[in-house]
This record gives sequence, C-alpha cells and structure tokens, in this order.
Amino acid sequence: MTQPRDDSVPLGVTLWRQTWPMAIGVLALLGFQLVDSAFIARLGTSQLAAQSFTFPLSFLIIGVQVGMGIAIAALISRSLGAGEAARARRLGSLVLLLGAVVIGLLSLALWALQAPIFASLGADASALELIRGYWAPQLLAAWLGAALYFGYSLFRAHGNTRLPGTMMVVTSLVNLVLDPLLIFGVGSWEGLGLPGAAWATAIAFGVGLGVLGWRIGETDWLAREGLLEELRASARPFAGIAGPAMVSQLMPPLAAMLAIAVVASLGEAQVAAWGLASRLETLSLMVVLAMTMSLPPWLGRCYGAGDWAQIHRLMRLALRGIVAWQLLLGLVMAAAAPWVALALSGNPEVRDDLALLIRFLLPSYAALGVCMIVVSAGNALGWPLRAMLMSGARLFIFYLPCLALGAWLGGLLGLAVGAAIGNLMAGLAAWGVLRRILASPRRRPLEEAA
Repeated sequence: MTQPRDDSVPLGVTLWRQTWPMAIGVLALLGFQLVDSAFIARLGTSQLAAQSFTFPLSFLIIGVQVGMGIAIAALISRSLGAGEAARARRLGSLVLLLGAVVIGLLSLALWALQAPIFASLGADASALELIRGYWAPQLLAAWLGAALYFGYSLFRAHGNTRLPGTMMVVTSLVNLVLDPLLIFGVGSWEGLGLPGAAWATAIAFGVGLGVLGWRIGETDWLAREGLLEELRASARPFAGIAGPAMVSQLMPPLAAMLAIAVVASLGEAQVAAWGLASRLETLSLMVVLAMTMSLPPWLGRCYGAGDWAQIHRLMRLALRGIVAWQLLLGLVMAAAAPWVALALSGNPEVRDDLALLIRFLLPSYAALGVCMIVVSAGNALGWPLRAMLMSGARLFIFYLPCLALGAWLGGLLGLAVGAAIGNLMAGLAAWGVLRRILASPRRRPLEEAA
C-alpha cells in the first residue's frame, strides 16, 4: 500500500490533507522567526544587522539536519512501503541518536570558530560584540530544534503530519509569549536584549521536545536491538541519499554567506533589510516547505511499491498547485509591500529598502518553489545526485551570479532584480529536468541502476 488513503477521495484532496497540517506548522514556526526579527528591529538597526549575520550559519545547521532527515524519512518510508516494519523501527532509533550527536558537534565547532567566520562575512567590531552574547543561546536553540526536527521526520515517515504541524504551532506560541518578556523585560527587570530572542526560542523548542518525546514513547516506532547491524547495513544507502542531500542543503547557507557579503558592501541598513527579507522569504514559502515535508514520504512509499503512475500524478498536481499559490501570494505581497515593511521595521531607510526587495523577490518565489519541489522529489525517488546538481545550479549558476551582477550594476535595486531573474531561470531549468526524468521509459533511477 503506497499511501493510506481512501481511493474514492480525489488525489488532490488527499495531498491537501497531508500538506495542510505541515503548512500551518511551518507558518507558525517561520512566523515566530519573523516575530523575533521584528522585536529585534525595535532594539535598533545594529542589533538587527548582528542577527542577520548569524542567518547563514543557522541555515548551515538546518541544512545538515534536513539532509539527515531527508535520508531517514526516505529509507523509513521505503521500508514501510516494502512491508519491512522491523527495519523501519531500527532506522527510527538511529536517526534520533546519531542526529543529536552530529548537530551537537557541529554547534560546538561553530561556537569555537565564531570570530573568524563572522569577521569574514563583514561583521565589524561592534557587530561581533553583539553577536557574542547572542550566539551561545542561539546554538543551544538550534540543537534543540534539530532534535525536534528528527522527531518530526519520524512522524512524517509514518504518514502522520498532524502532530508535527500541531507542535510547530505550540512552540511558536510559547516563543511569541516569551519573546517580549525576555528581550525587553517586565517591570523593573530590563530584559536580556538580543540574547533574549535566542533564549525564548530555546525554551520553546525544549517544551516541544518534551511533548514529542512523550508521544514517541507511546508508539512502537523505535527499536533497541539490532542497531549496530542496521547501521552497518544501512550506512551505504543512507550515505547515498544523505550525502547529496546534505550537500544540497548546505549550498543555500554557503550562498547566503556570499549573498550577505555582497549586501554588506551596500551598508548596514541594507543588511538589516536583507535579513528581514530573508525571514519573509521562508515565511512566504511555507506551503512549498510543507509540501517538501509531506510529499517525499508519500513518494517514497510509491517508490517502494513500484507505483510510478501515482508518482507522475502526484508531481503534476504538486507543481501546478505550488506555482498558482506562490504567484498569487507574491503579487499580493508586492502590492502590499509598503505596509508589510512598515509593520516589520520602524527605521525609514530599512523600511524603504525592504519594500523594494519585497516587490521584486516575492513574485519570483513561484519559480523557486518549482525548483524546491523537484529537488525534494529527487531525493525521495532515488535521484540524489540530480537533486544535488539542481541545487547547485540554482544557487551558483543562476541566483548568485545574477544577484552579484545586479548589485554591481544597480545597487540594491539591481540586486533585487538580479535575484528575481536568478530564481526564474532556476525554476525553468528544474521544470525541464523533471520533464525529462518523468518522460524516460526507464523505471529505475540512473543513480540506483549504476
């Protein structure tokens, strides 16, 4: 059985039922990140710029955890599709154990190397001082968030998207309540300032992790025996998916580092505006991100059962829905750009720059969404190398060159136009690659057949 669903229900309805809990969860999760930035913007432009410098490294951690989550979700869903429930339980235990260790070691390394990394990104002495107090609790929050994400991956692999979506909302609400208290204080207590935002996130993720751990304990999805044997048996297929997936996920942080370096040459206000625009980007892509979480396990089960007709139908439906939604949302946000910028920043210069970025970037995310769906589908269907190459082409052939050329020719306006053109080119290229893959008469991916 490729996916638990009622055959009398249209495929689009089933896809929506799988996606909407994650969409609401992603909206809440990304919304509280945007709320963090909005509160920090009230502290001042320097604090907002300091936080913006940390985004690429935060994305680096997220890239590693997502790459591991993609691999495990793919292997578990394929095992379930092939009727190998015992192996799925062993894989579930492995991801929770190894994921926590890997992200913990990465966080320690980023703490030790913070000064040279942030200096290389263009942070001056005052920004480094602000970052120093913020970075330790932010890394703790990142580690807790990664552990929470691995738990979400386990539920998604078993076809349960409702609980992860609900928990994203819960953690977002906890963060929303704590943010103003810890940043600005209450009564005679003055608050923690910039580090308060990171502590609020860490506490919220800690609460979510406790609840999720309790719920996982009620299932039979984990195993205690045979883990070493499973690790040896699954190391190669895991590396075959996780390696390219991690590279794909690590490319955006690298590109973000290069992009922030380009923006830093334009000024502090432009860095602050770019940081807010980056938060808006992830928030506006909530449906795409939700579908990259809900669709791959379904595709993986179809893959395990050899149901390629269903795979074709799912991909066509997903891409049509994403393009329509993102284009509509982008046009609405572009029209409302001045009011959105006003709500997010009180600094007139930052506000004007943010409105400019919104007008050009938000509509282009329809094409970016196509690329993201194609990449996630490639990992689920055994084309990790093609997915990795597509990610690399999107960022380093289309996006960054257009962005840098635009900034060189026309400052912030040129940068916004260049980034939008890069997204459009990447979307068209991804669509072409997918059409060739699905039109191929071969039923096994080239990477797997090799």
